[in-house]
Amino acid sequence: MVKLAGVAVTAVVFSGVLRKNTPELALLLTAAAGVWMLTLVADGLGAAVELMDELAGQAGVSEVLLEPVVKTVVLSILTKLTAEICRSAGESGIAAFVETAGSVLALVVALPLVRAVAQLMGELLV
Repeated sequence: MVKLAGVAVTAVVFSGVLRKNTPELALLLTAAAGVWMLTLVADGLGAAVELMDELAGQAGVSEVLLEPVVKTVVLSILTKLTAEICRSAGESGIAAFVETAGSVLALVVALPLVRAVAQLMGELLV
């Protein structure tokens, strides 16, 4: 977290200086800092996915059911980041469309999970 905070604070300071004269570079710096920070936490995300796989295996849950959950979380993170970058650039209208599209895509990705739950409920009722 110390590295993450250092990158964030440095990016904020440089972005504030750049925004006065070249707002385009400030936006690029913000995006680059965001990518850098994501690479710093990528190992943690991988560990979380491995733990979910392990727990699903112990519970006897198929990976087919686990995959939509992971995809939905990733979509949520990407949607949030993209919308915030758009807002940072002063494009709140585009940010709203990004959020709407992210919600629709999350629903689409979760459909196999909804189908599996419906089948399970049907089997329990029979």
